[in-house]
Amino acid sequence: MENVNPNPNPSPDAHPGRLLLPVLLTVQFLVSLDMSVVNIALPDMGADLGFAPDSLLWVVNAYALAFGGLLMLGGRLADLAGRRRTLTWGFAVFGAASLAGGLALAPGQLIAARAVQGAGAAALAPVALALITVNYAAGPARSRALGLWGVSGALGGAVGIMAGGLLTDWVGWRSVMLINVPVVLAALLAARRGVPADRRKDPAPRLDVTGALLVTAGATLLVLGLVRTETYGWTSGTTLGTLGAAAALLAAFAAVEARKREPLLRLGLLGTAHRPVLSANVFALLMSSGQFAAFYFTSLYLQEVMEYGPTAAGAAFLPFCAGVVAGSAVATRTVGRLGERTLLVAGGLLGAAGFGWFALTVEAGGTFLSSILGPSLVASVGIGLCFVPLGTAATGGVAPEETGMASGLLNSSRQLGGSLGLAVLVTVAASATGEGSGRGALADGYAAAFAVSAGLLVAAALATAVLHGRRTPPAATPATPSRPARTAVGEETSKNLGDDVETGVSRSTQG
Repeated sequence: MENVNPNPNPSPDAHPGRLLLPVLLTVQFLVSLDMSVVNIALPDMGADLGFAPDSLLWVVNAYALAFGGLLMLGGRLADLAGRRRTLTWGFAVFGAASLAGGLALAPGQLIAARAVQGAGAAALAPVALALITVNYAAGPARSRALGLWGVSGALGGAVGIMAGGLLTDWVGWRSVMLINVPVVLAALLAARRGVPADRRKDPAPRLDVTGALLVTAGATLLVLGLVRTETYGWTSGTTLGTLGAAAALLAAFAAVEARKREPLLRLGLLGTAHRPVLSANVFALLMSSGQFAAFYFTSLYLQEVMEYGPTAAGAAFLPFCAGVVAGSAVATRTVGRLGERTLLVAGGLLGAAGFGWFALTVEAGGTFLSSILGPSLVASVGIGLCFVPLGTAATGGVAPEETGMASGLLNSSRQLGGSLGLAVLVTVAASATGEGSGRGALADGYAAAFAVSAGLLVAAALATAVLHGRRTPPAATPATPSRPARTAVGEETSKNLGDDVETGVSRSTQG
């Protein structure tokens, strides 16, 4: 196996293939979509396949466990085995698992299919960001690509809720799995033509098998411990034992990586020489903790308090989709002038304001106009502002043979943050609800969860203000493995970038 070493500094005049970006946006959209699309279909799945009540949630958890546990490994495989090869394998595994899940005849078959689906997603997600970093020149081209990448991920989560309701109501629960198959086949065909072939130079480093086993086991146990807190509670021996074992394995992973010459994760990526990378990962962890949980509680509020049906609840997420598009378009136009740090701080605070507004307006007698529309727009614009600077900071100045490593790290931070936030905020909501019953008590619990979500985004903004450091100058400096040099986003902007964001999102959603 040989190392893949694409040009780390593409010419500003370079034009990646027209199919490359649609393929990468499809990756991000599908990976996020399948985190949420099954949620509304769960009752129908349980009734049709005969799930026991306490096992139905594993349809969601199996995907989250495999995805979160294998992200670091998936990112490093992209560096070692080749980005196009890893993308192709990931699509094949994801599509086959989607087909198997749609044809499942027993609970165990569906849960196994969802776990394999998560493994495919863990290969796809890091390689998409890595391909953007190495194929688009720093400046407007990369900013636009990162804006569309971020929009696709956010819309995948929001559209997943909408599509899950529509498909379950009109076609049946199996369609939420089978819908992936034609999309994956089309993406595979496009990838063969649009994704650059792997360029091979020099023998590749060997895979750090010890590190891979430790981080996969540790991350999997961490996610497992978090997703089961609703069942076992935070102080149970099961939870404490699982989280303790996860901490021990991850500490052992860090100790091993510090001594490895060819590590799965070079710890220097999180050192003082790469402060923006550290800042981006802390921001992603905290923002995802609030954002993923807010999606969950908004869906519950719409269906359990406002008594919306699945289709209406999905449609209520449209303002969020529009806000993400608007925020990403603004970030794409301004990141070169304002810098990563400014946009991340502003986006985090604006998102926090939106979630804080939710906390004040979700109530038993709430309506779409009084409780959903305004907060959704404010929060989503703030979140949309963050995607371009987040992707730039997480991979900027990283040597080309480590872009998959950095991408896997960012995706791991997002996934673990989402699991952590949901586990904590479910407990917060249950505590605020207390012994009460009815729509009023539920609304009180959701309001408390939204308030904590707002606090998490404020913490993300403050962490970035402290950790990110000063904005680097716009001159691009070639990155080398020995002394990575930070590459700032160029000052030039394009008048059509905002339109490109909206067009790309439309295509991804249609896909």
